[in-house]
Amino acid sequence: TSLKHAGSPWEMGLAETHQTLVLNGLRSRVALQVDGGLRTGRDVVIGALLGADEFGFSTAPLIAAGCIMMRKCHLNTCPVGVATQDPVLRKRFKGTPEHVINFFFYVAEEVRALLAEMGYTHLDQIIGDTELLEKRALIQHWKARGLDFSRMFFKPDAPHEAVHWTERQKHPIDDVLDRKLIELAKPALEARQPVSIELPIRNVDRSTGAMLSGEVAKRFRHKGLREDTISVKLTGTAGQSFGAFLARGVSFELVGAANDYVGKGLSGGRIVIRPPENTKIVAAESIIVGNTVLYGATEGEAYFCGVAGERFAVRNSGVAAVVEGVGDHGCEYMTGGIVVVIGQTGRNFAAGMSGGVAYVLDEVGDFAERCNMAMVELEPVPEEDDLMEKLLHHGGDLDHKGRVDVSGDMTSHDEERLYQLISNHVHYTGSVRGREILDNWATFRPKFRKIMPVEYRRALIEMERMRMGVAAE
Repeated sequence: TSLKHAGSPWEMGLAETHQTLVLNGLRSRVALQVDGGLRTGRDVVIGALLGADEFGFSTAPLIAAGCIMMRKCHLNTCPVGVATQDPVLRKRFKGTPEHVINFFFYVAEEVRALLAEMGYTHLDQIIGDTELLEKRALIQHWKARGLDFSRMFFKPDAPHEAVHWTERQKHPIDDVLDRKLIELAKPALEARQPVSIELPIRNVDRSTGAMLSGEVAKRFRHKGLREDTISVKLTGTAGQSFGAFLARGVSFELVGAANDYVGKGLSGGRIVIRPPENTKIVAAESIIVGNTVLYGATEGEAYFCGVAGERFAVRNSGVAAVVEGVGDHGCEYMTGGIVVVIGQTGRNFAAGMSGGVAYVLDEVGDFAERCNMAMVELEPVPEEDDLMEKLLHHGGDLDHKGRVDVSGDMTSHDEERLYQLISNHVHYTGSVRGREILDNWATFRPKFRKIMPVEYRRALIEMERMRMGVAAE
């Protein structure tokens, strides 16, 4: 239900959900939570009688901590210092954890008193017992005339163990692919010795890499391991959340394709996904990863030799990624990192993008029509006179330098940054499209558009001026 009751009251939704689950024999396997303006112990008891196991509180404990509901959270002007980054206003915040703790003690005490009044000792004993609700006076009220509440208060015939959460789900993770990866990666985990692993993967293997990264984080925290210490090559089709939270020092190469949420929460690792070498498909025109790729990723690299689905790099805050095409809403809510798209994009690109930069190949010249210009501006990638000189001077080794810092000064060095990322993409994936762009750089560079948030640029320039001022002093 909405704050202003634009939707249905939570009581109706809760009752229908509880009854449906009981009638289908599923209620004992589900923890049913309700929220929506809960404030008192009486609200909790009513929720339990209508079928809830758990209860969500938000506004009431917020007020206990000092909020006065000014509804200015988005304006950075909260007068009591709750929702603001203004140091002057934040000093006004007087809330303590004890205020919230006390509030919940009062709620629990009221629940206990109401349970005792009804003759019960535990909340689980009354879940779904709608006959205990005092409803006759309310139903007979003149405002309720003509309304039938019988379905809302209906109690399905079932044993008490079947009307609340009694069965704990057993998650089948004893023999997941990550267990095998952890076993094979023991030399790296125990002695930091490099290991190379090759295994097949199927679409039932979900969140592959998450448990392995957890072991890395347990031992080496966010610092992780040296680059490519744990090098994993997988062949097949990966399930959802492939490479989720991949830690620094872990690199995944997938020969095949992957589902949604690839690289979710990527935390320093590297993900490379490419089609098999003998495939007949054209990578630049074929989907290779699903929707919401790199959701909330914070650090690392990703190279996809193919097209991604919708919401690519949504909420990305630090990953450098190259992809050969994206669907709608690319770089949505992005706050950092670098995204290079060397193919087509869908509509609403960069919606809510407040940080980071993106480079998009605009061959037809119509990208501006598909970009959300509310917070960003488009600009060409300027030619750098010394780039080709650098290439010749280094004997071509700019083609691949491994993990490089391409996130230096985001307001300049665009051509070198773009060339370096596409070079890495070609190195890791063998991309035909990427190689074509590098071989015809003078033709393709003017067709790239740099997408950068206006406020982000202003903040970077101000920070640089402050830094230079301090250095001058």
